[in-house]
Amino acid sequence: MERPDPAAGFNALILAGSRGGVDPVAEYAGVTDKAMIEIEGQTMLARVADALRTAGASRIVVVVSSPTVRTHAEALDLEVIDAAAGPSASAGAGFDLLGAPLLVTTADHALLQPDWVTRFVADVPAGADVAVLLARRDVIERDVPDTRRTYLKFADGAWSGCNLFYLATPRAQAAITLWQSVEADRKRPWRIVRKLGPSLLLRYLLGKLTLAAGLAQIGKLAGIEAAMVASPFGLAAVDVDKPSDLDLVRRLTSRR
Repeated sequence: MERPDPAAGFNALILAGSRGGVDPVAEYAGVTDKAMIEIEGQTMLARVADALRTAGASRIVVVVSSPTVRTHAEALDLEVIDAAAGPSASAGAGFDLLGAPLLVTTADHALLQPDWVTRFVADVPAGADVAVLLARRDVIERDVPDTRRTYLKFADGAWSGCNLFYLATPRAQAAITLWQSVEADRKRPWRIVRKLGPSLLLRYLLGKLTLAAGLAQIGKLAGIEAAMVASPFGLAAVDVDKPSDLDLVRRLTSRR
């Protein structure tokens, strides 16, 4: 596979479905759906879509499970598909529709900036079928010291996800299939360990596994080349998972 060219354009998928029940962040903000929360007069969904368009997305599809979000997405001139049983199945449906290359993100990525997207796509290693953007803890705390994120600790530092995934080739379907399998077993961790292999888990527990090596090994299990891209933007790791995240995002945007 040739190195991805951000100037050539890409398709994008925004996951904006609900996991069911009352969303505590939406309830906190006084709206029906998290994607409809307004920040500086613009919904989170609209902010994400604007960033993707500016970054060069030629076609944007939104995964929805709410009539309110559907109507809003259509008003923003976005394509819409119904959410599947879970995020991985929804990503699979989007990939079936749009094909590769495909950028996947979420509607709660309210701070998303076009240059984060273009830099990520440009930095995807040549030959990678799928890539994920992550940020090191020191980079995140440098840019936004008052955030609390969930970190995965590896031999090369602690990392947090940035809700940006690049499905570079048709072979990335295998990564979605593995994701669906792991998601189905999320309440049966022993099955996940069995899928990933005990040696990988042991290296992780002993602190001898780097994040890049771990992703590469998981990719091999799926029969693909999987890679990570380190984000130089600490803010890229900030999404709106809880009410305190929303307060933080609103403070940050008001300062701008």
